[in-house]
Amino acid sequence: MPGRAPRGAPYPVGAISSRWYIFEDAMSAELPMSDQPPRVNVATRVAYGVTQLPRVAWYVGHSLLVRQLSNQARRREGSGRSPARASGPVPDRRRLYADMAALLRRDLANVEAGIYPLPADHDGSLARLIERSRLFFEDLPEIHRRREAGMHQEVWTEDTRNKRPRYYLQNFHFQSGGWLTDDSAKRYDTQVEVLFNGTANAIRRQALPPLQEKFLGRDQRRLRLLDVGCGTGRFIDFVKQAWPRLPCLGIDLSEAYVAEARRHLKRWCWLNLLVANGEAIPVPDQSQDAVTSTFLFHELPPIVRRKMFGEFARVLKPGGRHVIVDSPLNGVEPDYDGMLELFPQNYHEPYYASYLGEDFGTIANERGLTHIRDDNAFVGKVMVFDKSE
Repeated sequence: MPGRAPRGAPYPVGAISSRWYIFEDAMSAELPMSDQPPRVNVATRVAYGVTQLPRVAWYVGHSLLVRQLSNQARRREGSGRSPARASGPVPDRRRLYADMAALLRRDLANVEAGIYPLPADHDGSLARLIERSRLFFEDLPEIHRRREAGMHQEVWTEDTRNKRPRYYLQNFHFQSGGWLTDDSAKRYDTQVEVLFNGTANAIRRQALPPLQEKFLGRDQRRLRLLDVGCGTGRFIDFVKQAWPRLPCLGIDLSEAYVAEARRHLKRWCWLNLLVANGEAIPVPDQSQDAVTSTFLFHELPPIVRRKMFGEFARVLKPGGRHVIVDSPLNGVEPDYDGMLELFPQNYHEPYYASYLGEDFGTIANERGLTHIRDDNAFVGKVMVFDKSE
């Protein structure tokens, strides 16, 4: 959820040439003693830096260009809408880069601790990255047009209105096609990484340690994991890198996104992907050892969040675990509250304000799940819930 890019990527990213040293300094800082990995492997650290730092730079560069293009469009055309305003604090560049670096250090520490292997982001060839960037930038004028005009209902048509829930048929983020088209599915990963300055995958991976706590010492072939709102399959990819023989099921409401996930995950076995609704999950009661969802709950109406928690409680085995990765909530990191306030003003996120005030512990408890803990991960939050034995 960034804060000044088109008219509001939720935060200013700064200039790479003049500000990148802040990020490098933060990356080189020592971990707190309690977080020190048991072993230091220089080769692992070099390999991690060689893959992750250029990746972050690539998407920071995209963010800077988006900001410049947005400013040019506003100067050229003017703006018919009021500027986004925040009543709470918005973090400065130094804080943002320091928190990005802390996330990457934690990601590396998890690798060194053996929780998951050195991550492969599977972004594809340079030609594929450039093509996806082309699709991303090609859609920016349309996003700008919708944002300025307040238009977000273009995907709600005679053809779609009876095929998906009403809350789903919107141009979330003002993007073309909503969640319904092949081009939307191809643009999605670039859009999210630009939004998070190249850290979206690292945020997703912070759901793996809570799963490892449940899976450690068990035969992965006898376990079952369900990912709800699997999108393009990025999180499942990291699950399979850690547990390649773990049977996984991913469900999503979008045929286009499920097709993109199949392409992205074609290297893996023990995997099934379905077009299905998390409000009525097509699996038996008490059949799953873990249920996960990433960047999903802030895009659901409150009543749907509660229905899905009921479904998760139904399909989890006794002792099973549910892990959510999503936006922070209000008050969790007070210095970020203003940035969270800006996000739904700059992007079409109609249910985000209600998400920020949710009491997920109470929602879970009322449906037979226990809230275990929360972990912050830069502009992400990991929430962990268990079903009683």
